[in-house]
Amino acid sequence: MSEYYSVDQDLREAEAMTKGLANYLKGDTLYASTGGGVFSFGKMPALTVGALLMRLRRLGVLRMQLNTEQREQLAELNRKHEEIRDEFRAHYEKKMLWEANSRLDAMRPYFTEAVTPDGATINYPAEVLRRTIVQEVLVAMDELRIQSAELDTKVRQIDSQLSGIATERTEFLWDAQLEPAYPQKDYWWLYRKPRGKRG
Repeated sequence: MSEYYSVDQDLREAEAMTKGLANYLKGDTLYASTGGGVFSFGKMPALTVGALLMRLRRLGVLRMQLNTEQREQLAELNRKHEEIRDEFRAHYEKKMLWEANSRLDAMRPYFTEAVTPDGATINYPAEVLRRTIVQEVLVAMDELRIQSAELDTKVRQIDSQLSGIATERTEFLWDAQLEPAYPQKDYWWLYRKPRGKRG
């Protein structure tokens, strides 16, 4: 997903997600199209709170790479996002918890498939994206003082399994432009990979 990073693309996606956010929060689906519908079509990613948070946070970290117009666009997106979040706070919190739990649950089949080196390696990129988006939700929950002992326990369980598979240290897995947004201490899975086959 982030092998080849583009600030312009992140901004386009964040803008589309922000436009659809209010309708999404009032709806009863976890994944929606960036236009506010149920499914995502074309190349645009599905709209979720975590997917939007990921883009807004890393664009903020990479702010010095943005030109003046892009910085103004990002400031407006952040303002609009916060306005919608505050207006629909209960819906926002509910979607965050639902998403974090759902993405972690979706990782569980990977640990069964990862019993072979091929199974562990092929699907690892999708799992690190899931775990990264969950981390964005956790960061936002901390900022909003939202607590969930159940979610904390699930994160520890998933991380224990993931670290047992991703045992080989490696350079940052995504585009090097993104590395400042993902410190190794907090995003360790982006600096590890499953141990491959021995030749």
